[in-house]
Amino acid sequence: MDNKEKDAFSYTYSAKQREEIESIRRKYSPTEENKLERLRRLDASVTKAATSRAVTVGVAGALIMGAGMSLAMTDIGSALGLGNGSMIVGIVVGVIGIALVSAAYGVYVRTVKRMRKRIAPEILRLSEELMN
Repeated sequence: MDNKEKDAFSYTYSAKQREEIESIRRKYSPTEENKLERLRRLDASVTKAATSRAVTVGVAGALIMGAGMSLAMTDIGSALGLGNGSMIVGIVVGVIGIALVSAAYGVYVRTVKRMRKRIAPEILRLSEELMN
């Protein structure tokens, strides 16, 4: 035997290890997005954007409504210097919060319509290419 062959090290990976290596490699290799994946991603982006905006408005409204409830039901208003008018201020702030929570659905609907109108040409072009 040659000296090089004696010192050489050879190892073969099992099928499970090879599969894991290939899955890791796929994460880092550049991939091209196919048309169907792009169509799905564009469609999902509409509802994701609308949902995030509606949730933001709804959470802000809930926090404002909670602040109004705190003003109306506790003595925080007197600590803030509102005196006996804290109940009225709390009710007004709470109603503003309720209005924002109620507006969250409208924000969702408007955002979906606006986003669909904006990406409609691309969606229609991709879907036409896929159907032919």
